[in-house]
Amino acid sequence: MVYFTGDIHGVPWKITRFVERMKLTRNDTIVILGDVGANYYLDQRDERMKSALDSLEVDILCIHGNHEVRPANIPSYKLQEWKKGQVWCEDKYPNLKFAKDGEIYLLEGRRYIAIGGAYSVDKFYRQARGIGWWEDEQPSNKIKAYVEKQISANNFEIILSHTCPHKYEPTDMFLPGIDQSKVDKSTEEWLDKIEEKYNYQGWFCGHWHIDRQVDKLHFLYNTWETADNLE
Repeated sequence: MVYFTGDIHGVPWKITRFVERMKLTRNDTIVILGDVGANYYLDQRDERMKSALDSLEVDILCIHGNHEVRPANIPSYKLQEWKKGQVWCEDKYPNLKFAKDGEIYLLEGRRYIAIGGAYSVDKFYRQARGIGWWEDEQPSNKIKAYVEKQISANNFEIILSHTCPHKYEPTDMFLPGIDQSKVDKSTEEWLDKIEEKYNYQGWFCGHWHIDRQVDKLHFLYNTWETADNLE
């Protein structure tokens, strides 16, 4: 079975408790929809996080969020083939897979395309205080071009992203004190074009720290879902 959930920000216990409660096995896959927080500090704190997740002995696919380093920028990560697509992995933690944006994965008969990244609305707060912020948090033009090429050339049923299309932004979750006119919404606006142009069976995203469904879009944070919930 494939299970989806939202951001965990460096705290593995939601995942470990779920694996124990559901008695998951090597035949199961967990998808975390960004901001995993396993590549955040780049020190022993990350190692402890990755060790805890890897020890569960289930495959964990991580979508790229906006509060973490891209694996492509960490020398210990290498691309490898997994489920008909490519993922970033470290030899030390073989059960942890980090999705390459635009790759399509075949999981239990369904094809999933990964589209990570988002803008940090607290960017300037983080920069002023030296808290983790990365310039490449959003998909680059090169990544976008690859995603669009993959979408045009391949069939897929389900989209896995960190943020959502602009039309679905949950405005009730906007942080107070943030001037929305100064927020870079280019990723969400680009996802709008994808949402409008292509047919898909379901779309799962994180980022917004809510659990909600709007049309075929599923926002996940604390809850868990499977593709079997899709109509």
